[in-house]
Amino acid sequence: MTNKLIGTTASRRAVLAGMAAGSAALAFPGFIQAQSSAPIKLGFQLHRTGIGAAYGRWYERTTQAALKLLNEQGGINGRPVEVVFEDDGTDPKRGAEVVEKLASQAGCDAIFGPLFSHVVIGSAPRAGELKVPYLVCSEGFHVASGKLNRWTLQPGITDVRAQVSSMAPWVMGNLGKKVTMVFPDYAFGHDHRDFFTAAVQAQGGEVIKHIAIPPTETSFTRYLPQIPAETEVLYHVMVGPAVLTFVKELGEFYGTGARPQIFGFIDSLEAVDTASPGLEFLEGTHFWEGHCRVKQADATDHETAYRAAVGVDDAGASVSDARDVSTYAHMFSCWETLFILKAGMEAAGYQGVADRQKLVEAIEAMTTIPASLMHPQGDKMFNGKTHQVFGHQYISKIEGGKLVKVHQTSLEEGMYEDAVDYTTQSF
Repeated sequence: MTNKLIGTTASRRAVLAGMAAGSAALAFPGFIQAQSSAPIKLGFQLHRTGIGAAYGRWYERTTQAALKLLNEQGGINGRPVEVVFEDDGTDPKRGAEVVEKLASQAGCDAIFGPLFSHVVIGSAPRAGELKVPYLVCSEGFHVASGKLNRWTLQPGITDVRAQVSSMAPWVMGNLGKKVTMVFPDYAFGHDHRDFFTAAVQAQGGEVIKHIAIPPTETSFTRYLPQIPAETEVLYHVMVGPAVLTFVKELGEFYGTGARPQIFGFIDSLEAVDTASPGLEFLEGTHFWEGHCRVKQADATDHETAYRAAVGVDDAGASVSDARDVSTYAHMFSCWETLFILKAGMEAAGYQGVADRQKLVEAIEAMTTIPASLMHPQGDKMFNGKTHQVFGHQYISKIEGGKLVKVHQTSLEEGMYEDAVDYTTQSF
C-alpha cells in the first residue's frame, strides 16, 4: 500500500518526498532489496486475559492474519515484519508496563492494539515518555479529546462520539424519544453517556435515566428495576465476561410483557451467538455494529476476502468451531491499523527507531482512506490534527436470530469539531 492509496494533506506532503521505493513491495512477491534486511518489529498490547479476553483472542487472530498477508505482499519497505504480542491483563497499570517492555526490552519500532479505554488512558502517557508511536484500537474519545499526546493515534476505528452522533437521528426517528441508558461505569461508558445524551437532545429527545454498572459486575437484576416505566427506548452497552448474563437477565426482567424499543451496542453481545437460548426476546431489536458480523447480501469482494483470511464464516463464527463467535464489530481495527503502519512507514522511508517521529508525521498527513482489502470495513477519513479516523456505522436488526443491516451512516454524519490540534504540539 502506498501513498497513492491513502490521500495526504497538501501542507505536509513534503513528508512523503522520495518514498516511492516501498511501492514495489506490493507489486512483486517476496522482499525487495532494502537498506536493512532486519525485520521491522511491531509490538501488540494484547488483552489476552482480564475482562477484555474475548476481544483479545480475536484481535490476536486477526493481527496474525493481517501479518501473513502483509509479509506475502513484501513486508514494509522490502523488510519482513514481526509482531510481538504481550498480555496487559486488560489492566491500566500493567498496560503501561507492557508499553515499556515492548519499547525498551523488545525494541519494537511501534506499538498498537489496545481496546479498553481505561487501559489506553493508563498506557498512553508512558508511550509519550518513551517517544514510541502508539496506535490504539479503542473507540474512546480520549484520543480526539486532546487528553493524550502526539505519539498516540487512532487511525483504524472510529470513536464513540462519532458513532453515537451519527446514529442518534435514526434512533430518534424510528424508535422513540424518551431514552434510558445502561452503560459500564468507566471511561468508555461515560463517553456513551455524555455524547449520546447530547445527540438525543439535539434531535428533540430526552434521556430520562442513566444507569451506570461496574464493568466487572456479574449479575444485573438489582439494576434493571431502575428503568422507568415511561421509557420508549432502552439503550444498552455492556462489556466484560458477563455480557450474556446481562442480556439474558434483561429478557427475564421484561418476560413476554410490554417493553420499550431496545437499541444496543453489539459490545453487549460480542463473542456471543445472537441465536443462543434465552435471547429470543431480542428478535426485532436493533444493534450498532462497527462491522457487520453476518455477511450481508451486498458484501464487497474485499469484505469476502478479509472474512476468509481471518477464518470467520458467513454467520460470524470461527470456520473451525461454530461455537466460537468472533468480535467482528471491532477486530477489523487491528487489521486496518497494521496496514496504516505499513503505509506510514513506507511514506516516511522508515529505517529504524530514529525515524519514529517521521512515522507519526506521515500518519498525520493521511486524509482519505479508500475501502480495499487493507481497509475492508469501508472508506474512511483521517483527521491528522485530532489523530482520529472517521468512518461508516451500521445499524442491524435481529431477524430470525441473525443480525441484518438496516441502515448505514455517512462519513459526514459522524464528524464533529476539532477539540485539539496535536500537530502543534512538540514531540
